[in-house]
Amino acid sequence: MEIFRRQPPPDRRRPCALTIGNFDGMHVGHRAVIATLGEKAQARGLSVCVLTFEPHPREYFASLALAAGRPDATAPTRISTLRDKIDALADCGVDRVCIARFDQSLASLSPQRFVEEILVGGLQTRYLLIGDDFRFGARRAGDYALLQRLARPSGFELERLATIERAGERVSSSAVRAALAAADFPRAAALLGRPYSICGRVLHGRKLGRTLGFPTMNVRIPFARPAVHGVFVVRAHGLRESPVHGVASLGTRPAVERNGQLLLETHLFDFDEPAYGRLVRVEFVAKLRDERGFDSLDALRAQIARDAHDAREMFAREAQDARAHFARPAVPPDFAD
Repeated sequence: MEIFRRQPPPDRRRPCALTIGNFDGMHVGHRAVIATLGEKAQARGLSVCVLTFEPHPREYFASLALAAGRPDATAPTRISTLRDKIDALADCGVDRVCIARFDQSLASLSPQRFVEEILVGGLQTRYLLIGDDFRFGARRAGDYALLQRLARPSGFELERLATIERAGERVSSSAVRAALAAADFPRAAALLGRPYSICGRVLHGRKLGRTLGFPTMNVRIPFARPAVHGVFVVRAHGLRESPVHGVASLGTRPAVERNGQLLLETHLFDFDEPAYGRLVRVEFVAKLRDERGFDSLDALRAQIARDAHDAREMFAREAQDARAHFARPAVPPDFAD
């Protein structure tokens, strides 16, 4: 998969089938859009292209409001890192991802100029698929009706995909955020189509966890407002053939420093192998508690021990339930309903 900042250079532009969005979380609705886009692209002999934005437009406008002394304007929490989003798009068969920096220049583009300069001129769009709530251009003035008027004169086909629902609920990034904020990981997994996880490279830290007797694997979180925060039961993928169980803290570590860097710190059970520099995926299983400060390192050590004990017990119950399930005798065919 090719990755470009905003749009390909002139000598690498080619006609494409395009969709546009933030794609935070890459939930089942996003995947349905990409699957449909792939089918339409194949039928037309076009490459599959996604235009996305960094930062999230609402993050950009919230930062402007904060600079203007209006701290009440808040950006949405982030579900996934840019790495996670790009990896998910690649898994869905996307040929090209164009990451447009959302800044004043892009925010001030009129809908007509957005179509002319980016969709047609920069990306050479021949087919455009959007969700039913898509808005674009300065002041979000562009919508599907405007695209309908501009599509044919601009040389591209236009289609709209209806909202995807699961169990009567509209699938959206907002719904995923709400599930994660409530630590409802089964509901989040249903909306995402997979368990919720965060991927990143393991970094060197202050080694405080090792000093406390609980060494941690540290992954930096590259945004200010993650969709989850606190202490969690987790599984780490990518270190062994099977997942490694553990307990993790995602936050700014108020127990050990003020205004700390946002980190995902994972203590793995029965694991003592080099992990620095490795790419890991941390899957969130359940929430244990919120972050909080402690009066001493001894108090912190005792709490981590309780967290690890609770996590181990949860995994033990899970294994016991799995064994009980597989140990149930099969129902003889003559007695089956």
